[in-house]
Amino acid sequence: MISLIFDIIGMTGTFLVVAAFFLLQLEKIKPDGVQYNIMNLTGAILLLISLCYNFNLASFVIELFWIAASLIGLYKYVSKGKSKTKAA
Repeated sequence: MISLIFDIIGMTGTFLVVAAFFLLQLEKIKPDGVQYNIMNLTGAILLLISLCYNFNLASFVIELFWIAASLIGLYKYVSKGKSKTKAA
């Protein structure tokens, strides 16, 4: 039963990461937008959680990088918003 829960968590994360990429390719979301980065961040965190049950070092490391990249994107998004309000 616990294995099924971690599989569902991992598959949800996979769906979010892949969906973000497809939406980007279909030009439904912007690469520097909040939606793309939140979907990637959430998906990577869910995949990281699933790796706590079925650990794989390579997957763990790439998810850490995916989280870092998403956080950088969110930081840039927030910073860009703050600079716009200062300029106005």
